[in-house]
Amino acid sequence: MVGIPPPAELDSGAARKAGEQTIKETTIMARNATARGIFSSMGETSVQRRQKRGRKVHAAAAANNFSADYFRKFYLNAATRVVTPAEMRSRAGTITSAMRQCQIPVRRILDAGCGIGLLRGPFAEFLPKARYVGLETSEYLCSRFDWQRGSIVDYAAHRPFDLVICYDVLQYLTDADAARAIANFGNLSRAALYVSALTLEDWRENCDRSRTDRAVHLRAGAWYRRRLNRSFRYIGFGIWVRKNVTAILWEMERPDCPGSKRPAPHVRALRRRSQRARD
Repeated sequence: MVGIPPPAELDSGAARKAGEQTIKETTIMARNATARGIFSSMGETSVQRRQKRGRKVHAAAAANNFSADYFRKFYLNAATRVVTPAEMRSRAGTITSAMRQCQIPVRRILDAGCGIGLLRGPFAEFLPKARYVGLETSEYLCSRFDWQRGSIVDYAAHRPFDLVICYDVLQYLTDADAARAIANFGNLSRAALYVSALTLEDWRENCDRSRTDRAVHLRAGAWYRRRLNRSFRYIGFGIWVRKNVTAILWEMERPDCPGSKRPAPHVRALRRRSQRARD
């Protein structure tokens, strides 16, 4: 290296002293840094500490181009896929049953971010008279499946749909675009909406991290609910209905019935330990 004489020219005693001096300086610097961290944390409020813990825990910017490789990995390869056709069929059945229970007729469905169309077949089975429209940003998928090309952020329809599906899309959007997409749900849905997105809580407690895409924006579930509550009310299992739509739920069917709450802290901690063990 430039400026450092060859090893043979170094005096061994001088080198040893220099090394000892470097170690002492490094130790002092480390102690000072530790002290600064301790005193800094002492000055933080409990709210600031909670906010720090609640920050995004991985990839702050999504980098997917949703190419063939992406869908092959997360949807087609049995060893790495995040969801199966059977799971999506069950999801479509749950949504259909909820629509029937609430007596909401479904004639037009928008599947925003429809991917390879795992919901198209099940909805054709459960709601044979409904027209299914797939919306995708992926050029690859639109050319292969003939989906409509566009983004849920600013997509505009000639008339609203009875049911809008948005499954695992919002986490790929920035905060600003995700907020715009949620606001756009109010324009696109005449009656009902199904939303699922990977949240900060899911990342910590629920998902299989070995299979889950990390190139996402993680937000708390409360962030989504605050914005969805402006135009919709929640009826359970990811399903929302517009506030101006009559959907009668018996008292014990309500998702917010008295006594319902999140799992206790020790249960959540147990889930986190189990997830870390799997990782």
